[in-house]
Amino acid sequence: MRAHVKACFWFFANSWRDLFKNGVLEHPIKELCRLYVSRGVNCEYCGNQRSVKAAASGMVEDDVRDLMQFEKSSRYSERQKAALAYAEAIVYRLDTDDSLWERMHRHFSEPELVELGCFIGLTLGQQSWRAFSTSTTTSTAGTEASMAPGFKTAEELARSKAEGTYWANKSKPTKAA
Repeated sequence: MRAHVKACFWFFANSWRDLFKNGVLEHPIKELCRLYVSRGVNCEYCGNQRSVKAAASGMVEDDVRDLMQFEKSSRYSERQKAALAYAEAIVYRLDTDDSLWERMHRHFSEPELVELGCFIGLTLGQQSWRAFSTSTTTSTAGTEASMAPGFKTAEELARSKAEGTYWANKSKPTKAA
């Protein structure tokens, strides 16, 4: 899509490289937030992709199971929960108060907060842009393509989507308390 306009392609490619792949904040936290945004806007294409870099850092598929109830989960550290609370506030446009910012500053430096907020905003914007609908298997079937387990082939995708536990089949997630 973006390649139709060179400036759009390079804006996204450069921003993604600078904010997601690189930057000051550790990559697995950004990957958790990327997946939270994907699930918050119900973007199946992005929600079924996985970061190879995050996996190489030790992130496993079980790390995404409790995303939409992150505050209640014992899976995440307080730093991860704080990052996800920031993502939640941005995705759902929640009113924030001093307690959120105190929490953020307990866990993140100012440069980390700026990068994370910018990254979450970039992710939210690009995953909300649905001018063109693309099935996950349109461009990735039969390839590894950094897909989550159960989504690497058209057959796996069909089976996964048919399961009652498929994340995108669930009703719209509720905001964490």
